[in-house]
Amino acid sequence: MPRTPDEVAREAAKSTTAVNSLVGVRRGDFVKSFGTLLSLAAKQPVPLARHMRNYGKELLTIAKGESEIAPDHKDRRFKDTTWQTNALYKRGLQSWLAMRSELNSWIGDSGLPKADQARAQFMLDIIVDSLAPTNTLLGNPAAMKRLYETGGLSLVQGMKNAYDDLRNNGGMPKQVDTRPFKVGENLATSKGAVVFKDEMLELIQYEPTTSDVYKIPILIIPPQINKFYANDLTPDKSIVKFLASQGFQVFAISWRNPTRQHSHWGLANYVQALIEVTQVVKKITRSPRINVSGACSGGITMALYLSELAARGDNSVNSITSMVCVLDGKRSDSDVGLFVSDAAIESARKHSQKKGILAGEELARSFAWMRPNDLIWNYVVNNYLLGEDPPPYDVLFWNGDSTNLPAQLHSDYLDIFKDKRFRPGQNVEFMDNIVDMTAVKQDVFMLAGVTDHITPWKACYRNVQLYGGKTDFVLSNSGHLQALLNPPTNPRAQYFINSKNPDTAEAWIEGAETVAGSWWPLWSEWLSTRAGVLKPAPKSLGNKAYPPTAQAPGEYVFT
Repeated sequence: MPRTPDEVAREAAKSTTAVNSLVGVRRGDFVKSFGTLLSLAAKQPVPLARHMRNYGKELLTIAKGESEIAPDHKDRRFKDTTWQTNALYKRGLQSWLAMRSELNSWIGDSGLPKADQARAQFMLDIIVDSLAPTNTLLGNPAAMKRLYETGGLSLVQGMKNAYDDLRNNGGMPKQVDTRPFKVGENLATSKGAVVFKDEMLELIQYEPTTSDVYKIPILIIPPQINKFYANDLTPDKSIVKFLASQGFQVFAISWRNPTRQHSHWGLANYVQALIEVTQVVKKITRSPRINVSGACSGGITMALYLSELAARGDNSVNSITSMVCVLDGKRSDSDVGLFVSDAAIESARKHSQKKGILAGEELARSFAWMRPNDLIWNYVVNNYLLGEDPPPYDVLFWNGDSTNLPAQLHSDYLDIFKDKRFRPGQNVEFMDNIVDMTAVKQDVFMLAGVTDHITPWKACYRNVQLYGGKTDFVLSNSGHLQALLNPPTNPRAQYFINSKNPDTAEAWIEGAETVAGSWWPLWSEWLSTRAGVLKPAPKSLGNKAYPPTAQAPGEYVFT
């Protein structure tokens, strides 16, 4: 069902900040928050006693079968009809719901400062949700039915799955069946070739699929955190294929997966690499300018690249597309962001410096604990209690194909959160020039996702006030990656637009128009007016100076 602007505003409150996954929630922060709760209970026993008394009264009502407490109808954990028809299960569920309700009310009535209250609530949610009856074999009616139906084989298989995860997946439940997928065979299959390669990246040029192409090419700048082929996932969800079908000359960067020996690679190195690649694309296409598109951390790198070009007086970039990217992160963007203290940032920095990298597995684990119900307990139930394999899902396969971050790049991203370099007047120096986004005067197509828990859309919207050019802000009706992979064939696609860019995201969504369908055609139309004239498509890839070598998706994608 399509979302209304009011629903979009409510969804924003459920987001977590991107920087928190790079910082992590330290064990000491959990202990401190738990200590805050204990101290509160000791110093103010009356409020806790009142809520426990309310809990006791509700338990009596539950025991009599008179309680009307029920789970949210959207909570998929309790869809089994047994929760309504079986008195024992119904009472167990209601008891847990009553406990959660009173503990939440106690936090709300605590009088703690907002920051402490938010940290305590986050910790409490993790603890209480871990105690949900669905997370146990006896407490989960679907698991008990499966146990009976399989004669105990589901439990045996579940134990095998758990053992395999302990040995091979760092103790985390697998989220996807990887067996059906192979990069280059049924993922990342658009035809193209590597036309430039150095120690840091491969540049892939894709074959045109139209007889004529626009003169100005587009360069896709992916995040360093994951592999680039999210832009060419499957043929029906491929941004690369769509752009090529619209007559655009498409280039994409594939970053090398760094190891400890690359620990010194920082943002300056990545920006310099982008500057060099820009010249390659211009020479191959004989176009004096290019269009660029950057997403998530790739969008942050792109922003610094654009600021550097502006400082040099380099007019190589014609237009900008920024997707699911937060430049000016704030702790107040979400409750979880309140864990991002200066001490936590420095602890995270020292951790990656010691190892030389921030491992992709650590990033994935941090992401998962931002949404444990969806990304942990859901798979505990499916894989261990039901004894099922996780589903084969292309997006989750890509998400699990993680990459490392060099220690210096990780440190540089943490610095951005601290020094707020993208805000006007901060006067932060980068590559011997002051970072100044107001000097970036090109037109910007900016995309965010309604339910994005990594780069919250309201935080993305702040970018509108940072760039110096005209910005068209578009809000897609999905999460972080799904907001991007929203092709015209998606029957549930929807987006929001507003011809004006008021000061706040709340004002923007209030005046926004809801549009049914994919935003891709809108983007294509926007790009086409900024891509120059049409000309005959090139008959071959690369040129004499930059001949094609490895076929797409290249070699670095397998590292």
